[in-house]
Amino acid sequence: LAQIGIVPDRVVAPEIDETPTRDEPPRDHAVRMARAKAAAVDAPGCLVLAADTVVAAGRRILPKAETEAEARHCLGLLSGRRHRVLTAVVLLSAAGRRSERLVTSIVAFARLTAPQIEAYLASGEWRGKAGGYAIQGSAASFVRFLSGSYSNVVGLPLFETAQLLRGASWLRP
Repeated sequence: LAQIGIVPDRVVAPEIDETPTRDEPPRDHAVRMARAKAAAVDAPGCLVLAADTVVAAGRRILPKAETEAEARHCLGLLSGRRHRVLTAVVLLSAAGRRSERLVTSIVAFARLTAPQIEAYLASGEWRGKAGGYAIQGSAASFVRFLSGSYSNVVGLPLFETAQLLRGASWLRP
């Protein structure tokens, strides 16, 4: 947000269950999570901005890797293939009106070698990241193709976020 000149009054990490429902498509999951995060914030009379990013290999939603084994599995799935990064952004107005955007980017990884994967795991950059990687770090060297929003892959599509804030008359044109 600082990149587009926004300093939030407060940042809240709502406690919600982020488990995908059975057969839930990645798109629906991202939207459901962003809406749930926005709804979980108790801030009457305030603008609430919430987002959720999902990395999808086909219909499979990859986890926000918390263990090295999860990250290794994700990197193995993404190696040498394309995947989608979907971020849903939800803005609740002070009056409770909801506006939202869903942004999809396509990312293709080069085929990763075992030493590349091990070196990346040793960096720790993957921890807590959807799909087990952070494009803004050394995983940038794995990306052979990107179509769409880079900031979306980082985790918050800034163009669409700014559009929502302008629509709420919070951000100047």
